Amino acid sequence: MTAFSQGATPVTPARTTGVTAFGLSDEARSLHWLLADLVEEVPGVLSVAVVSSDGLLLLSSTPEHAPPPAPGVPGGRGAHGPRGSTADLATIVAGLGSLTTGAAALMDGGAVKQTMVAMDGGGLFVMTISDGSLLGVRTAPDCDMAVVAYHMALFVGRAGHVLTPELRRELRQSVEAVG
Repeated sequence: MTAFSQGATPVTPARTTGVTAFGLSDEARSLHWLLADLVEEVPGVLSVAVVSSDGLLLLSSTPEHAPPPAPGVPGGRGAHGPRGSTADLATIVAGLGSLTTGAAALMDGGAVKQTMVAMDGGGLFVMTISDGSLLGVRTAPDCDMAVVAYHMALFVGRAGHVLTPELRRELRQSVEAVG
């Protein structure tokens, strides 16, 4: 299965040099694959978003067979509805990243490495990528938080060194072409 069949954001051919037949560079396709692998391999992951340091969605993935929201959770509409969509996740991740960075600065706490929000209806994990971009993961309430954090750290370790300004621009253009 490809990253696209697993729910990664499909793209149209980019207008940049050095791209593959699928319209994306090898680095961009590799990031799509890593993101799809994160969703496929980690039980309880509902949606994932990579957001640039200025808050723009770069990459997202939502599993095709996301479980329904927990019973009795207000406003829960699943991974594909108006609430909980990857666009909403990207907005929340950017805002939470900004809030925690500001809080860390006020408390002389240094750089924020990871933020976790535990809710009755699931979890939200945000991890900083080396260039200031953020990886956000929305999870089911019964996920293993340690497993999610471990796989997020693997993604950050693999993606952080290739997420150059050129690649961020290419990813952003591919998201805009779809939207």
